[in-house]
Amino acid sequence: MPAMMNVLIVRTSSMGDLIHTWPALTELVRHYPNLRISWLAEENFADIARLHPAVSQVITLAWRRWRKGLLANSTWNEMKTMQKSLHGTKWDWVIDSQGLLKSAIPARLAGGPLAGFNWKSVREPLACLLYNKTYSVSRELSAIDRNRALFAQIFGYQVEGAAKFGIQPGLRLSWLPVDNYAVLLHATSRSSKEWSEANWIDLGRQLQDQHGLKLLIPWGSDAEHTRAQRLSVQLPGSMVAPRLALDEAASLLGHASAVIGVDTGLTHLANALDVPLVALYTDTDPRLTGVIETEAAINLGGIGKNPSVKQVLDALASRRGAA
Repeated sequence: MPAMMNVLIVRTSSMGDLIHTWPALTELVRHYPNLRISWLAEENFADIARLHPAVSQVITLAWRRWRKGLLANSTWNEMKTMQKSLHGTKWDWVIDSQGLLKSAIPARLAGGPLAGFNWKSVREPLACLLYNKTYSVSRELSAIDRNRALFAQIFGYQVEGAAKFGIQPGLRLSWLPVDNYAVLLHATSRSSKEWSEANWIDLGRQLQDQHGLKLLIPWGSDAEHTRAQRLSVQLPGSMVAPRLALDEAASLLGHASAVIGVDTGLTHLANALDVPLVALYTDTDPRLTGVIETEAAINLGGIGKNPSVKQVLDALASRRGAA
């Protein structure tokens, strides 16, 4: 094997999907420390790729923005800039772990040998037409284990042991409470995955009164900010977090005494940071997209299920005691 190999990981979006790739990357560089890892990601999620210490370079694309203005000169200029960045390195391997046409096309543009899931394993079979080498990975595995299996087959090693995300929270933000605090991750991508405001208020009051925890309530959009403010009014002494960059969110979560979150990227980030965590599912299957259950983390609920406040408190007590 050459002294140094250049590998491009293509996983463009969304936050949780990028986070689900970290354990595979951690395992890969443990077996092959001579790899120089680059990552192609959507501009809005580039900071997630940068959080992993094995990533030397992040190349960004902006398909979500470009597709709204495909006829604009600025769009084509940005596409050319991305392609120039991709061609600036001779890739020994390009790995499309997303398995979609929107990831396979830019992965192909990179110019190196391209590997991905085979047609039975991939999310969009047409993407396989662009791959030089394909690998079979069960679709019954979790997203994390699918990535680990793909990387292991490409580089010829065995998947072993528990998944390790390989990141750290960084320095504690200066505005965080001195006392122990819990983070309430109430915001998610669609209403069917939400937990009711009444539940959040009941939970928050019990965390304050029975466990003495300060409460931090983050948000991402204007609608989420409005809901965070409503929750904070009902939870005196709680704090609505300022708008956070992703590295700041990692600090907020990584120094928390407890995190309770719905099915959202920040919940998976908390899982990666190994903090006491209860992940709530009401419209998705945690067996496939849930957090990795550990001494610190647990999934509750599922499709058509709505965890109770008591279930959350009981689950958190077991995780806080073990952490």
